[in-house]
Amino acid sequence: MATQLNLSDSDSSDLSDQSVFTRRSNRSLRIAEQERRKKEEEDPFVLALKYFSEVEAGTPATGNDELENNLVRVEKVAFSRGLSPEAISVMLDFAMSLRMGSSPCARVLKCLLPASVVPQEAVVRAIVWLTVRKLPISTQVLFMKWVLTVFDMIDAKDKLRAIYGFIFSFVTDENLCPFICHLLYLLTRKENVRVFRVRKLLEQQSKLGRQPYLLYLLSLYKVFCPELVTLSIPSRMKSGFKNHISPWKSALIAVQKRNDMQVASSISLAFAVRDKTASRKRKHAHLDLPSLNPVTIKEPQAAQSSSRKLVPMQQIQSFAQLLQNMHRIELPAQMGSLLGSSLALQYLDCVQDESALLRLNFWLGYTLHEEFLFCSDGGANKNPEEALQFLNRLLSVQHFLQEGFNSSDAFMYKFLNVWDGSLLRPQILGLLSNIPVIPSSQIKTLLFDPLMQLFFTSSLFFKCGLIECLNHMLLKWLTWHSAYALEDDLDISLNSHTSINITLSGFKDSVMELVHFVGRLASVGLQLEDCHSLLLSFILDFYETVCDTFLKFGLPLVVMPPPGVFYPAFFAADPVSVDRLAFIMHRYKVNLTSAKRQEKVTEGFHISRQTFREFNRYQVFLVNCLWNSNMCYPEADVRLSDELLAKSGVPQFSTRFDLIHHPAFVSYALDFHHKCWPGRKDTDLNSIKQSKPWNWYLEYLFTQGFDGLKDFVQNSINQRVMMAGDGCDNVTQSQKLGSAPHIKQPLLS
Repeated sequence: MATQLNLSDSDSSDLSDQSVFTRRSNRSLRIAEQERRKKEEEDPFVLALKYFSEVEAGTPATGNDELENNLVRVEKVAFSRGLSPEAISVMLDFAMSLRMGSSPCARVLKCLLPASVVPQEAVVRAIVWLTVRKLPISTQVLFMKWVLTVFDMIDAKDKLRAIYGFIFSFVTDENLCPFICHLLYLLTRKENVRVFRVRKLLEQQSKLGRQPYLLYLLSLYKVFCPELVTLSIPSRMKSGFKNHISPWKSALIAVQKRNDMQVASSISLAFAVRDKTASRKRKHAHLDLPSLNPVTIKEPQAAQSSSRKLVPMQQIQSFAQLLQNMHRIELPAQMGSLLGSSLALQYLDCVQDESALLRLNFWLGYTLHEEFLFCSDGGANKNPEEALQFLNRLLSVQHFLQEGFNSSDAFMYKFLNVWDGSLLRPQILGLLSNIPVIPSSQIKTLLFDPLMQLFFTSSLFFKCGLIECLNHMLLKWLTWHSAYALEDDLDISLNSHTSINITLSGFKDSVMELVHFVGRLASVGLQLEDCHSLLLSFILDFYETVCDTFLKFGLPLVVMPPPGVFYPAFFAADPVSVDRLAFIMHRYKVNLTSAKRQEKVTEGFHISRQTFREFNRYQVFLVNCLWNSNMCYPEADVRLSDELLAKSGVPQFSTRFDLIHHPAFVSYALDFHHKCWPGRKDTDLNSIKQSKPWNWYLEYLFTQGFDGLKDFVQNSINQRVMMAGDGCDNVTQSQKLGSAPHIKQPLLS
């Protein structure tokens, strides 16, 4: 009993001590709170905010020193560390309500620099103030510019989307229309697309003309509801929303850097500070990809309790999570951040979200145009490493998706006209190779004219790089055709998100134009560079692709190389070029033979007769020169006068380009001669033309890796006469083969 009493007394003592401690703690907190409130009440900035929140309507602004002093205090804080959400609400409400008239409005709006986020409620209230119609037009436009500038910093978008129809009503205002369309573009969801809104936009278009900002919004509507928008949207449009000079961009960047915060994505789009007197002079400083930030910085309670709560993209950490939440993904506030995340790219590739692609194309087009086209102070030249990393990332994304972007294609068409051919050459050529099929009616203006000027005024290495680039472009066109094209209803486009539709005949025309263009470049380029072997190698790479267009890619088209490519390749001094030419001619024969059989069984299938005649002419020339030792036959394309040949002093000039005396093979003939007749002191290469040595010589050449030559000889030359004379060592090869070509069977046209 005594023990229990002692325990009870102890417990009572402990409770008493805790009570005393709690009272003291609460008292300390109250004192601290009082001190804080006292300091706040004495803080000039807090007093200034109190003034703007309590000032009565009708108070004059002119000559009001109190207004001036308080506004200076707010501006000082705004431009140094930014305004809190509460301060943004107070100042925005003061400006839009016109409690002191319209004179201080513009100045107040220009100092609304958020330190962190912008409260959605304040923006909604300000938009409602627009209906009063008392605000000057310039102030209304300035307010809309501010909303677009800080759009990605607004803490939520649900209430803004709730008044979508209210915002849409301002479309009819010609002064606000460009900015309203831009804001609607950012807010639009499928449920917002209605027939009456489409009609209203079309009415505005009839009044204002085909304005880009109206077309951009209509294009988004068409993505969500194509049945409601029957208007044909141009596949290539200039940027629909202008980069208006914003008075907040430079200040916001400075404030957020000072606060060690990531620059808001909408501000990073500016990439630099624009001078009012020279809008194109800016620093090239923000080509880094934005981070994966959510659209809503503070998620509404309703969304949190919803069973279909959206999952921000930055929370997805694995492919398994991506699959589980595929249809609940919330895209980031800044679409450019998708380029830096492989999971985001996989989502983009799987879901094929057209609105996301439109937003991404808009961001990408803006970036490329601002940094590489419109930057008069040097742009990528001043920060080559940043530009290099950005373009490399863009190329890796295009390779990952196996397709390009509309915006990068439109950028390339413009950039080629101002490019010097050296700035970021590998990256620009890589982007160029990803350009999708261009209609033959536009390909000359968009592609050929600027490339031809660059080709003929640039170095050998640029010529090689451009030929390789065009080869990759052709390969991608043909690969897409072989994989996806339908025989009856062909919808050709390398980029599945473009609206370019082209028929099979149109596709063939585009491919033919590209091949002929490269043929013209190659012919003149070889003359300018003295048939340089490196350039010739890239040209032959291209024609290795062209010669198999029918069998390998299923395209009913065969285009022969021009004489300016064929003959320099044949007369080349290196054996690799001659061997590759023989392989190309062999593949042409295989393709044309198959096409000729296809013509007999398929109605409407046709290969030009001129193609067969060109092939036969080239093949006869090869056989006569390499096999018959008769370069100067009557029908030859390459002919020199007898007087000129006699003056050259070359003995038996007609045999100088056979398999023995050709400059590309003469070293092999000498080596074979020494191995075949090691005891001979004199060298007589004509002795190789005897029957058995000739067969041995062919086998010797074939073992040296000349597979193209082997295929050509075995499939294009009739060796029956040669084989019949195996035992006649005293009969020369020219006697056995005669002067006529021994072609197995020419492809008659």
